[in-house]
Amino acid sequence: VQLQASGGGLVQAGGSLRLSCAGSGRSFSSYGMGWFRQAPGNEREFVAAISRNGGTIAYGDSVKERFTISRDSAKSTVYLQMNSLKPEDTAVYYCAAALRRTTAQTMTVMTGGGDGMDYWGKGTQVTVSS
Repeated sequence: VQLQASGGGLVQAGGSLRLSCAGSGRSFSSYGMGWFRQAPGNEREFVAAISRNGGTIAYGDSVKERFTISRDSAKSTVYLQMNSLKPEDTAVYYCAAALRRTTAQTMTVMTGGGDGMDYWGKGTQVTVSS
């Protein structure tokens, strides 16, 4: 599976952006997908995760009620809609894929910070100005 993230950019505080993560490979729909971010000097942070069928979703505490993750299996794409952006959301955002035996195991890998993810895409920079 190859992943390509896009949609980053510069936005003012309070604004919105939508990130996309396009996947290639016939097995893309089998994978749980996650978004992570890393700001300079900071550790990687879990942002959002969605199960293979979209039925299970989780968010990091700092983005709850502002960000929405979704997936379109027909397009092999996962989205991250980011609203009410804050300067502290500034980071490089990465999408990644994980496949484990059960949905619970897959979600645990993703919500646990991303160690053990099977595939990573290149990041896209999000900069929020105050």
